[in-house]
Amino acid sequence: MKSMKIGEIRDRSDDELKELARQTSDELFKARLKRFTNQLENTMTIRAKRRELARIRTIMTARARGSEPHKGTGTTQASEAKEQ
Repeated sequence: MKSMKIGEIRDRSDDELKELARQTSDELFKARLKRFTNQLENTMTIRAKRRELARIRTIMTARARGSEPHKGTGTTQASEAKEQ
């Protein structure tokens, strides 16, 4: 299982990030459930999914604060506000 790199996450739109966060959260829940029932073979998947979810949420928070450019715009909201 390969986790996404930060550049791949930044290339996604806000709606795609919300959906990806939901999917990753579901996968993390299922992996934890499998761990408690001794059905999970590779426990590193929990760590990888947890970190991937943190990366996604970090990008979403940065975009909401205006310090991260939205996909396709190339500028931040803060820099647009300064120009006006």
